[in-house]
Amino acid sequence: MAWQFATLFWTVFGFVSGFQVWISMITHGHSALRLIGYYVIVWQTWLGATVFIFWMAKRFPVVPVRRMSILMHALAACVLGVVHSLYSATLMILMRPYDRMTAEVSQLRISEIIFYRLPLVWVLYCLVLGCAVALEYYERYRERALQSAQLEASLSDARLRALELQLQPHFLFNTLNAISALVRSRRNDEAVTMMAGLSELLRYTLDHSGNPQVALGEEISVLRRYLEIQRARFPDRMSFTIDASAEAERGLVPTLLLQPLAENAVKHGIEVSASPGVIAVRAARSGDRLTIEVFNSGILGTHSNGGIGLRNTLARLRHIHGSEGRFDLTSVNGGVLAAVSVPWQETA
Repeated sequence: MAWQFATLFWTVFGFVSGFQVWISMITHGHSALRLIGYYVIVWQTWLGATVFIFWMAKRFPVVPVRRMSILMHALAACVLGVVHSLYSATLMILMRPYDRMTAEVSQLRISEIIFYRLPLVWVLYCLVLGCAVALEYYERYRERALQSAQLEASLSDARLRALELQLQPHFLFNTLNAISALVRSRRNDEAVTMMAGLSELLRYTLDHSGNPQVALGEEISVLRRYLEIQRARFPDRMSFTIDASAEAERGLVPTLLLQPLAENAVKHGIEVSASPGVIAVRAARSGDRLTIEVFNSGILGTHSNGGIGLRNTLARLRHIHGSEGRFDLTSVNGGVLAAVSVPWQETA
């Protein structure tokens, strides 16, 4: 793209120069095509000079300022001035852009042509050199910005992974405690059932390790297994329902989003109550958002502090969806409602 711009620039520069000369000599009757074409060809050769100057800018950097670099660029500018002057004079003899007014070879004063052309060549050399320096600094800035963005993304992924790793031991610890309680009370069948369910949950966790989001349908499958495990602990006091539309199950949610919410509902709703309780999970798409609700019988006061699982869920919601990820914990008739709302994203 940069070299296309350079080609266009020198072509336009030559056209404007030739057009100005033709206008100033319009009464002489020179051929506009030949005169303007001459100047276009003369200045298009500066595309090659541009390549040379860019090479010089890398070979002899001018920032920071060094005496040797300045001397080399001054020498290069003088050489370019001499070469370009000789080239333009030779081309003028061949093309005769001024018709009969074009000077003959014997009339050319090369030293004067070089002397009067050098100031313009110096200015153009400095212009191109400045562009080379600016482009180099831009490339460095873009590269650093890209590296910074990649580093930030890596750190962000690491933070999310740390949150997931924090959640898994917490879940495992709580479930093993529940199994131990069943074994101590000699409810061996329930303990075996819970261990089988724990194996499935751990397999799900390992299979989805590192995946920030999964389909809600997968989350619901593992949630149902988790709630079955908990119901084995409280066969007389716990029931649950899951109601999710087929469309909602295609939506993407953070991995292990529902299990901490259900665990919170069991811990603060079922365990602390001597009377039968219920956990109801609902999920549906509403416009461009996916809404998930986890209801449990009980009172809000026992939920107020929240555990590590709930805090972890909130942190992952903020990490993945920012301000678009919403969570509310409210008291409703007969219980507590945890509601999660995330932007709609569908699995491929």
